[in-house]
Amino acid sequence: MKFTIIAALLCISSLSLQAQNSYSIKGSVADSAANSKLVNSTITVLNSRDSILKAFTWTETNGSFAINNLPKGKFLLLITYPEYADYVESFNLDSAHTTHDFGRINMILRSRLLADVIVKAKAAAIKIKGDTTEYNAKSFVIQPNDKVEDLLKQLPGIQVDKDGKITAQGETVTKVLVDGEEFFGDDPTLVTRNIRADMVDKVQLYDKKSDQATFTGIDDGKTTKTINIKLKADKKNGEFGKVDANEGTDGYYEGQLQYNKFKEKQKLALYGTLANDGRTGLGFQDGNSLGVSNNDIQFVDGGITINNTSNDALDSFSGYYDGKGIPVARSGGVHYDDKFDNDNQSINTNYKIGSIDVSGATNTTSQQTLPTGIVNTKSTENFNDYAFRQKLDATYKIKLDTTSDLKISVDGTFKNFHVNNNYFTTTADSANNKINTDERDITNNGNQQIFDASAFYTKKFKKPRRTLSWSLSESYNKSTTNGYLNSEIDYFDPITKKVDSTNITNQYKTTNMVSSVLNSNITYSEPLTTKTSLLFNYGFAVNNSTSNRESFNQSVPGGEYNIFDNANSNDYKFNQLTNQLGAIYNYQYKKATINFGTKVSDVAFKQIDEYTGDVLNRDFLNWAPQAMFLYKFSQYKAFRLTYNGNNTEPSIDQIQPVVINNDPLNITIGNPTLKPSFTNNINLFYNAYQVLGGQQIYVGGTFSNTYGAIVNNTTYDQTTGINTTKYSNLDNETPYNYNVFTSYGKKISPIDVQIGLNANISGSISYSYINSQLDMGRSHTYSGGLYLYKYVQKKYDFYFSGGPSYTFSNMSLQPISNNNAAGFNGYGQFNLYLPLKFGAGSTVNYTYNAATQAFSAEHLTKLNAYIFKTFLKDDKLKISLSANDLLNQNLNFTRGISGNTTTQTNTTGIRRFFMLSVTWDFTKFGTVKSTN
Repeated sequence: MKFTIIAALLCISSLSLQAQNSYSIKGSVADSAANSKLVNSTITVLNSRDSILKAFTWTETNGSFAINNLPKGKFLLLITYPEYADYVESFNLDSAHTTHDFGRINMILRSRLLADVIVKAKAAAIKIKGDTTEYNAKSFVIQPNDKVEDLLKQLPGIQVDKDGKITAQGETVTKVLVDGEEFFGDDPTLVTRNIRADMVDKVQLYDKKSDQATFTGIDDGKTTKTINIKLKADKKNGEFGKVDANEGTDGYYEGQLQYNKFKEKQKLALYGTLANDGRTGLGFQDGNSLGVSNNDIQFVDGGITINNTSNDALDSFSGYYDGKGIPVARSGGVHYDDKFDNDNQSINTNYKIGSIDVSGATNTTSQQTLPTGIVNTKSTENFNDYAFRQKLDATYKIKLDTTSDLKISVDGTFKNFHVNNNYFTTTADSANNKINTDERDITNNGNQQIFDASAFYTKKFKKPRRTLSWSLSESYNKSTTNGYLNSEIDYFDPITKKVDSTNITNQYKTTNMVSSVLNSNITYSEPLTTKTSLLFNYGFAVNNSTSNRESFNQSVPGGEYNIFDNANSNDYKFNQLTNQLGAIYNYQYKKATINFGTKVSDVAFKQIDEYTGDVLNRDFLNWAPQAMFLYKFSQYKAFRLTYNGNNTEPSIDQIQPVVINNDPLNITIGNPTLKPSFTNNINLFYNAYQVLGGQQIYVGGTFSNTYGAIVNNTTYDQTTGINTTKYSNLDNETPYNYNVFTSYGKKISPIDVQIGLNANISGSISYSYINSQLDMGRSHTYSGGLYLYKYVQKKYDFYFSGGPSYTFSNMSLQPISNNNAAGFNGYGQFNLYLPLKFGAGSTVNYTYNAATQAFSAEHLTKLNAYIFKTFLKDDKLKISLSANDLLNQNLNFTRGISGNTTTQTNTTGIRRFFMLSVTWDFTKFGTVKSTN
């Protein structure tokens, strides 16, 4: 009886399984032109959702194929045959379609087809070459006169935001090349918003290895997400560009010119912009286009940092425009590159010039936590800042022989600036009783000259992976400033609530800083086995710098500034010598890479006070351990875990025992007894991407903590409201910060919409001393987001991204007071293409910060709209009418925490205006004379 029951159950189970797998497919495969049957073609069925293999077979002698016992679901059919383009088609199996008959499928020889992968209907044409994903531009829909940026928005796994920032497979793309060469340096938007989409043959997406890894062949796990734009052969000879003229109400204007001339391997390009409507250049990296992105000079893996600039207006104006105030911007540039001598030599050079004039007003509210309570400060700033910069750079490469190469790079920058700022500040206690008021005026002029030169020599030996490289560089930086500081501070009596004293500062100030840095580094790699290698390096660096700050008082009111103020002046000479040794062990086998090692630097620092003759000598060892584990599950799935540790030396401003009175209510005093801190950094990421399904999963995380951290040690005078800050090392506490980010993206094929979700958790624990008491600041933020995108040619397109956030923030000295708040950020864009070449669209930016105990709620909605019409063949002429900030909010606001102070800043922006625009795109291409 038992055996009968078991047999019956097995029979029912078998019948059920057969019913679940009762679907099938069939068809035949043939050559599209010769009409011959393709015998033994590979037929593969994949899950549509995750591309997992379900079944496969080969075609019969008559070219036919059939696969039975398939389950219900959505699948992809992949057909491959040598020398023929691959064929991919999606299909469904359900109760209405138990058998899917593909009929005759015609395959096309690759020699007769530019595309390497055919995807039926609207699916993308994609080819995989090792670690490179290659998109065939011809398979995607573009509008007339679209730029590369418009093409990138349609590629699976790639997103482009409103500022032109590119994200691919969960990572930010920091380099966009043209035919493998840099184009206008490292700003991707100078490619994506300059090169026409109809010039593109292929778009290649890959992880570019570090120069050292590329040369030695030893993977160090350091990669840069890179896009390479391969041009069509018939687009490498010709001219193209754009002229854009815009005139608006209330005096707003914008003009732009782009011109490019390509001739085989030669590329010449130039651009120019002139605007006062907020446009300062071509793209999202324009913030640094008028200023030096990093003026700090730091030695190789150790040493004291020499700061040639700071955030104070008496030192410099960087030229960075962040949406605050009204800008008048002018920028331009020229690019030229060429390969010659059978590609054994090449040159790449850029010249950029620009200026920006920004004026506006800022209102700042801050709350400072003290052991005895809260101090509130309100400040108004009116500013008018100007910066001018021009930069020339060139790179020359030559292949000396079959085993050695030489790369020489030089660049020079000239910059000058002018600032004119007025501040009015009121400080009060928690009962709103005034402590002081300060009216301060700053005017300053300065200039800076920077020169860099470097050479990089590489040599490969007969034994694979045995290499030698030597880099040598010199950097020279000189900056001078001169300006005036005028400050009048009124102090209030806490009992009478009236002014009981006044402090007036009226000084002329000058600075003169010069640094010269020589760096040399030799690296040798030796393979131990086929799987293991060792890297050795020796580095040598010399820094000779001077820093002179002088302050002068007036001999009589209204007279000359001829009385030297020794207390607020200093003149120092710095000499630093660094010797570094390092070794890294590398293991690489199949999908795994492991390396670990350390670098140790011996640093000898000497500081001479030119006024007193006092000498400060510091000698120390800096350690920089590192480790990395990388596992590549497949070309599109990888896990990486990295660790690195480093010492951080105090900066000159932190150890220099000199009072700096640029802000008389906030005084900084150096501490020559400071010790180096040590920071541990841990990073991990997991990235999985499915090309055929367009699905992407990314998880990343960072954590760092610091031992012996250098923190602010502030003494607050409750009578005058003066903060005097001296830097100290933490002894028993360890500040840390962390960030965890995850994202998921997928294309919803039935409605052809790209959708993505992301979540982020970040936070930090920081410390500072206030009146000798330790204050711990806690900040934790939780946020999530959603993005949607769809593009339908000549009909419509839309894009949305946004999500909520919530921040928990408080200080240990006043735990009852907190700045916990919710927030929301969102961006949307919509375009509608109408008959008769008309069109309309709109963009909206929304920002919300909820009220806290210190700050009121902030809402900001910036709504823009436009209508347009195109003319001429291929829509080369476009006339549009746009409205900027229809709700006339013209305001920007930010919140932040620094030490024991929380700050919110509101700044006026560009007012509502209407603008008429005329854009002309021009092209002229010839034929290719020769190719390599």
